[in-house]
Amino acid sequence: MFAGRRNVLLLAFSQALMLSAIVMSMALGAILGSVLAPDKSYATLPIAMMVIGTAIASLPASILMRHFGRRTGFLIGVSLGLGGSLLCAFALLQQSFALFVAGHLLLGSYQGFANYYRFAAVEATEPSHASRAISWVVAGGVVAAFLGPQLGQWGRDWIEGSLFVGSYLAQAALSLGALALLTQVRLKPVAVHHNDLPRPLREILAQPALHVSILGAAIGYAVMIMVMTATPLAILGCGLPGTNVTPVIQWHVVGMFAPSFFTGSLIKRFGAPRIMQIGFVLLLGHVTIALLGFDFLHFLSALFLLGVGWNFAFIGGTTLLTQTYRPSEQLKVQAINEFVVFGLAALSTLSAGWLYERFGWITLNLTAVPLLAIALLSTLSLGRRLQLREKPA
Repeated sequence: MFAGRRNVLLLAFSQALMLSAIVMSMALGAILGSVLAPDKSYATLPIAMMVIGTAIASLPASILMRHFGRRTGFLIGVSLGLGGSLLCAFALLQQSFALFVAGHLLLGSYQGFANYYRFAAVEATEPSHASRAISWVVAGGVVAAFLGPQLGQWGRDWIEGSLFVGSYLAQAALSLGALALLTQVRLKPVAVHHNDLPRPLREILAQPALHVSILGAAIGYAVMIMVMTATPLAILGCGLPGTNVTPVIQWHVVGMFAPSFFTGSLIKRFGAPRIMQIGFVLLLGHVTIALLGFDFLHFLSALFLLGVGWNFAFIGGTTLLTQTYRPSEQLKVQAINEFVVFGLAALSTLSAGWLYERFGWITLNLTAVPLLAIALLSTLSLGRRLQLREKPA
């Protein structure tokens, strides 16, 4: 039990360092992209490529971990992040948009590997504590809410005449810290033989709970990342000072990860579908606030609510997913989930800059409504189905 808690804590701290790097890039990527890009509509391309990198890395990460173990995969991932940070710093020195985009692709690949931290935490603890293990690892992002954006500001002028180069060098230092932590993680091999035989993929994918878990997590993540990507541009576009970007992003990330301290307990008490439903209602609430005005408080409150809604949808979806596969099927199902979730997130991020530049902030937020309605209805349907199943004959 002690070893399990130790591994969960190491993974949570590693998650905090990884997310601090990602959040810093989220806060700076679009702004620096608008400076380096030949066309303003490409401003969000660095962030989009970061999400694409996450999606692309998901499948190879799973294969590598199956053959060489979780820890080896995690160390490869953090090495990619280190390389991405250094490449971004070099790109800013050279004023190269292409290299800046490539650096963010590597940073996204780092996240693609690191997204398996939450599954590793489940494997390191008792099945009854799965939701709490996921929550505690995801809660590592609370540190990122403050460290990530502040890191960007602290490193802004470290290199004279080269704005934000120091920020990406500091980001590289975070990867070195995560590398040191991950060398201490001790996990059981993933590719072990189990008494149960894996079912055919068609049978696994036919489960309604699997559909809802992947769909819910994917839509929740896609909506969150699309709005978050465009937010710095919207704040500046509304005539608000650039200093407003950091607190808005910070409190958005607080909303994303602070609820994780109790989300696991809520899931254990009320069930994953119910918590996902609350998440989608909160995400719809974000849209309402975003449409009410363009002041600093509108952005702050809307983005905070966006974060909380994502937390419930994503952790609820991940927990529900863990209930749909056998141990012998875990890597296959996890890889499919990660690819779908971050594939849809990549598409939404790619569309964020274009939607904002062509149609504006209001239309961008309205595009989320039909997706959230579909996700909410699917979880309601699953919830009713599970209730009927539990009723005595």
